[in-house]
Amino acid sequence: MNAFLLGILSSLVTSALLLGLSLLRASRPLWWLTAACSWFTGTGLRRVYRRQASAEHHMSRDLARAQWVKVMAGRGNILTREAFAPLWSGDISPASVQILLPDPDTPHDSWLDRRSQDVARFDPGFTADLLRSQVRANIDYLTQAAQARCGIRLRSYNLPHTCRIIATDKVAYLTFYSDDAHGRNSPCLYTRAPGLLYTIALQQFDTAWANSTEAPITQHS
Repeated sequence: MNAFLLGILSSLVTSALLLGLSLLRASRPLWWLTAACSWFTGTGLRRVYRRQASAEHHMSRDLARAQWVKVMAGRGNILTREAFAPLWSGDISPASVQILLPDPDTPHDSWLDRRSQDVARFDPGFTADLLRSQVRANIDYLTQAAQARCGIRLRSYNLPHTCRIIATDKVAYLTFYSDDAHGRNSPCLYTRAPGLLYTIALQQFDTAWANSTEAPITQHS
């Protein structure tokens, strides 16, 4: 009888563990656990996306509610994708939009060149000057988009950059670059204000903004 009861008990425990693990693999239960831990630690972390591309639907929603937007990117391709399209079309109108992109005209052996070398290791189509040309193309895109609305400021930087920041007055998305994946395939942290990670994101952006230069972007008044 004891062996029978122990067998049932062990089966129940095993089933409970498997159920718990399967739930934690799902997004929402994992987000609930993350948010609970964040509440205790004060980090402000609410979600962890395995890939930044998976965060873009929620990002678009947060941009639609923003009073202001700050973006620091290593290339800027996300600015031309669907998540940001309502911003440039005028469907949503934050009071200000500040954008930091790398300076594509920096001398060789800059951060852009080092990042190009990293990407070329796992993406054979990535040549030495491709990243610079993509940044220039995105600057051209933003220059054109700025014609349709006011409040957009674009500055360029030449600083070590390991994290993409997309922040509003309420939330921030932090995507940490790796040496073996594009930014869109890298993990993304979603944090809310107030919180330690949100504060760090804004501090990093503001420091880079203070050490950047105005980019040639024009707007009509």
